[in-house]
Amino acid sequence: MKKVAFITLGCKVNQYETNAMAQKLMENGYEIVDHNQKADIYIINTCTVTNMSDRKSRQMIRRAKENNPNAVVIAVGCYVQVAKKEIENIEEIDLALGNEEKVNIVEYCNKILKEKMPESEEFLTDVLHTKKFAEFGETSYTEKTRAVIKVQDGCDRFCSYCIIPYARGRVRSREPEHILKEIKKIADQGIKEVVITGIHIASYGKDFKNKYGLIDLLEEINKIDGIQRIRLGSIEPLLITDDFVQRLSKLEKICEQFHLSLQSGCDETLKRMNRRYTTQQFEEIVKRLRKAYDNVNLTTDIIVGFPGETEEEFAKTYKFLEKIKFYKMHIFKYSPRKGTRAEQMPQQIEPQLKEERSKKLIELSDKNEKEYNSEYVGKRVEVLWEEQKNEIYKGHTKNYVLVEMKAKPSENKENVIESVQISQAYEHYVKV
Repeated sequence: MKKVAFITLGCKVNQYETNAMAQKLMENGYEIVDHNQKADIYIINTCTVTNMSDRKSRQMIRRAKENNPNAVVIAVGCYVQVAKKEIENIEEIDLALGNEEKVNIVEYCNKILKEKMPESEEFLTDVLHTKKFAEFGETSYTEKTRAVIKVQDGCDRFCSYCIIPYARGRVRSREPEHILKEIKKIADQGIKEVVITGIHIASYGKDFKNKYGLIDLLEEINKIDGIQRIRLGSIEPLLITDDFVQRLSKLEKICEQFHLSLQSGCDETLKRMNRRYTTQQFEEIVKRLRKAYDNVNLTTDIIVGFPGETEEEFAKTYKFLEKIKFYKMHIFKYSPRKGTRAEQMPQQIEPQLKEERSKKLIELSDKNEKEYNSEYVGKRVEVLWEEQKNEIYKGHTKNYVLVEMKAKPSENKENVIESVQISQAYEHYVKV
């Protein structure tokens, strides 16, 4: 039995695709081992969202070869898709596969083991002209107590800083019957929570001939027995219309935690980013959600130091973020991405200034998170326990507050939903 190890970088979509590839390989006689172990094949599922992601992808490719110089190293995914010339110069790679080729991973593994190709080969479909969703089939392999479900691929937004449309192609939606069948199988395994993810899930159904969108899919998932929580991945703010929220709030399994990718709190910066909404529109969206859900938890992504971001623009962003008061903000220092419009923009910001602005926003995020968490002291919450580490159970509430509790040696609460009372609050978690 040949051993395969995966190294996965980047987003939840990559994690889903790794799980899908692993399941296909196991079904065909391969054994999946930890990436630190000696394996016959190492598959690096790469990311290219930033220059740092590219660097990390290259590091992981080289590290795999160090683990076993005789192993086959297969690089797959987004970095492979957009960096053909760079990939050709990495001698540790035996086989390079683009995003569309992942579904045929078993055939490629069989072929390379059998033929032991003397030189590295690459197989890349032009994703910008791909119109059909690459279907892995029913994927029920998951290492966690929650399952990630990919419903969509590609993005048509072309934000000025983003390379992903070139790595993932145009919007392609997965057929709802395939999604529902997969989630039913997940529920049969006893998994209680599913995370709905994609590259741009707000666009789900855009390519269908009938008017079937994300909210229609969520209403169907809500009916599946056994699934108790439905969590949404990052969503486009403009999806949150009055009609969407009205229908969504009727679904009792939806987790009241929404990751709205803002990127900037300044209209001028948003325009250069090609984000297609204003801060006023965004604020209305936030009010809509807070009116519909009492304990809604809102998180976001922010890019600091975008080309042309003046002190005045940053001040506007800071003031807007103070006003919105997100639970948590993921702060990214802008990094020029080759192949994007922003890379060519004038007034690139000095690294030191980016660092200063980043620190200010991280401090604000930590302050917001601690204040939000402190409101739970003395209250009862329902927690889905996910793992036990060093005699501590860790899990999340429905609105994604991290909860910790001391574990008893004889108990196993993994994948159990339990009502507990919070006694202490900290910066990044609360404690029973």
